[in-house]
Amino acid sequence: MDTIIEYIMFMIDRSDQIFMLTWQHIYLTALAVAIAIAIGVPAGILITRVNKLSSIVIGIANAIQAVPSLALLGFLIPFLGIGTVPSIVMVFLYSLLPIIKNTYTGLSNVDSAMIEAGRGMGMTDGQLMRMVQLPLALPVIMAGVRISAVTGVGLTTLAALIGAGGLGQFVYRGISMVNNQMIMAGAIPAMVLALLVDFALGLVERAVTPKGLKQANGKEVEA
Repeated sequence: MDTIIEYIMFMIDRSDQIFMLTWQHIYLTALAVAIAIAIGVPAGILITRVNKLSSIVIGIANAIQAVPSLALLGFLIPFLGIGTVPSIVMVFLYSLLPIIKNTYTGLSNVDSAMIEAGRGMGMTDGQLMRMVQLPLALPVIMAGVRISAVTGVGLTTLAALIGAGGLGQFVYRGISMVNNQMIMAGAIPAMVLALLVDFALGLVERAVTPKGLKQANGKEVEA
């Protein structure tokens, strides 16, 4: 009980600093994931159209994902220095795979009958992509974004190691000072933030699912 009270008092005393570090954490994660979406979705569309590139692009993204996060961060420092830039690049690189893979999977699994129906209505390839394929693939793409964002919240904790800020600052400072309250003041908000991001993007994922797919999924569950 005393530990809980001490933690609450610490949170109250450092509330301004915790708010600032939380905002930094959100900013770093959001920027990295936004860049990953801007590059990953077009890359997923490209490899859907040029299927020969799929194994190369997904293979590169898989290779990046296999590199330990601290090792990747250490590799980036000589080229990008310390601070926010290498942290954003690290989270961006780790966010690419789920977005590229889910975009490719979502587009590849669109019912060919829907595409043929669009062609029968005189749609061009661009119109088919915008009006048929992307809307149907959007729930799967959003699932990839959701994975990337939640993973990004966790990875951004490492940003504090190179002076980029974020909630990891309390975690690592607390470890060096053997201060459990300080560790928890960084770890608990980071955990809550990850859960909130997962919940919010889960709502978005359901919201962008076409009604027809929701009804089909509902019938499958009943069966």
